[in-house]
Amino acid sequence: MYLVGSGGGMNHADVIIVGAGVVGLALARAAARQGLRVMVMERHPQATGASIRNFGMVWPIGQPEGVLRDRALRSRQIWLETAAAAGFSADPMGSLHLAYREDEWAVLEEFVATHPDPETLRLLTPAETLAKSPAVRPQGLLGALWSSTEVIVDPREAIVKLPDYLTDTYGVTFQFNTAVTQVSTGQVVAGGKVWTCDRVLICSGADFETLYPDHYAASGITKVKLQMLRTVPQPPGWRLGAALCGGLTLTHYGSFAHCPSLPALKQRIQAETPEFPRWGIHVMVSQNATGELILGDSHEYGPSPDPFDKAAINDLILGYLQEFTTFPNSAIAATWHGVYAKLPGHSELILQPEPGVTIINALSGAGMTLSFGLGEDIFRH
Repeated sequence: MYLVGSGGGMNHADVIIVGAGVVGLALARAAARQGLRVMVMERHPQATGASIRNFGMVWPIGQPEGVLRDRALRSRQIWLETAAAAGFSADPMGSLHLAYREDEWAVLEEFVATHPDPETLRLLTPAETLAKSPAVRPQGLLGALWSSTEVIVDPREAIVKLPDYLTDTYGVTFQFNTAVTQVSTGQVVAGGKVWTCDRVLICSGADFETLYPDHYAASGITKVKLQMLRTVPQPPGWRLGAALCGGLTLTHYGSFAHCPSLPALKQRIQAETPEFPRWGIHVMVSQNATGELILGDSHEYGPSPDPFDKAAINDLILGYLQEFTTFPNSAIAATWHGVYAKLPGHSELILQPEPGVTIINALSGAGMTLSFGLGEDIFRH
């Protein structure tokens, strides 16, 4: 660790990062690997926002071909390397997109036809699908898309262990319980002190009203609230295998947007179950290292999300989940919601409100998937 005096008792770093969520941690790693002295400031004892309130899914299959998929695959590699070094779980379990209706199967066929990658993607028969996960319901199953690229971490574990790893490995300094109240070129005011630096990176997630609110307001950024659930640990030795999702998920991720059959699938869902698109519901399940199953989620958009969760949304998620899965123990141990920032039509928001200050925000629901790759891209260029 370091605290370098810079006259008048002020402290100095090459780079000060505001926010110790996954975006801030990824940028700290990338900056420190460039030989820069890095300090991360976080107002809480640890990050408490979207970075710990998610599935823990590193999900390259959801990113369209090109820059974003390449970035996701690079992030995947970094997650695996970092988890091994920092001592937290990262399970390269892959994923299954399950099809029970002909329109869902048509989208999967078109997706594979336009992304021929036999090393990471292929269509499975019902028997092959059932061999990948004991949780898949066989009744009515047409098959699945198997992808080998997805990784599951427990964000509650990773977000706690990453700061110590970055300190021990790269000399990154963390100032927790330190709220940044003012930023200007070459200077940060936090915790009643003035800190100097060459560059400030603001990674404040859904809290974008505190610093540079006018720039955020002009950007069109908004917030997204998602509801999630977690089961009790499953019986010892029982493992989900691949992360699972149903046909609704095909309508959510941009990687499937080009498939000609997708509009018909969306129309059928809207006609049969309008409550799913109304609340932005698509249903996925993953299992963490402790055996718990993470379930979700929904999407409510707006600048000020409702602080109260809707039991009806959780019921919809659980009802749809039962259509394609079965578990030994479905008892729910916890429910919660997370809020993340989103810039419609964009994969991230990068602003420079003044010299030496950069805002990095609005990775939407792909922060776990894209942050490490984005951090390297930013410091490479």
